[in-house]
Amino acid sequence: MKLNEIKDNEGSSKDRIRVGRGIGSGKGKTGGRGVKGQKARSGVAVNGFEGGQMPIYRRLPKRGFNNIFSSEYVTVSLGRLQAAVDAGKLDPKATVDAAALKAAGVIRRPKDGVRILSGGELKAKLSLEVAGASKTAVEKIEKAGASIKLLEAAAEKSEKAE
Repeated sequence: MKLNEIKDNEGSSKDRIRVGRGIGSGKGKTGGRGVKGQKARSGVAVNGFEGGQMPIYRRLPKRGFNNIFSSEYVTVSLGRLQAAVDAGKLDPKATVDAAALKAAGVIRRPKDGVRILSGGELKAKLSLEVAGASKTAVEKIEKAGASIKLLEAAAEKSEKAE
């Protein structure tokens, strides 16, 4: 095979529809736009326009707000940690932190930190360093003989928020 012989498989892509090219094409004359009116003209995009009736986005009340100072944590269950240890992706002897979880493929990106939740069972004796954990997760971790250290930066941030 040579570079000049490379081509797509037959039927893998469709040709674009050439509108306004004669009545025999089925898309001639008005070009699939119907007859007259605002939407038959060029340069028209009337999203959300309801024919003069008050649009739904203006009929409905505004509610809530987005707190720009809130922290967004990545949640990881105990069962997911155990699965990563069983698969040999996490080293139980090393400290498990956000960087180790990312390297193991457990999380995609750490965001503002990692928070451990209590779903599943933990059998491995891990040394965890994370931004947060639920109370039941901490209990399960200590019951398994593992240790958990909650990072100070996250703790200070939550104190300031309160």
